[in-house]
Amino acid sequence: MCAERMQRILTAIVFGLILLLWAQGYTKAFVVLQTFVIVMMLVWAFTNFCPSLWFFQKICPPCKWGKDE
Repeated sequence: MCAERMQRILTAIVFGLILLLWAQGYTKAFVVLQTFVIVMMLVWAFTNFCPSLWFFQKICPPCKWGKDE
């Protein structure tokens, strides 16, 4: 599996966890995790640096979208 795909799967899992916390009424945990995701997305948008993507690229190869292997 490639780094970008792993990062997208992790993001989807975190969003699912946030939705579950919200549905169960864990408001504080919901707000903390949602704020964390928003801050990380803003960091990625303004600096073009994603900490989770940086980490996954250390342990997995980058994706080769549309390139023949």
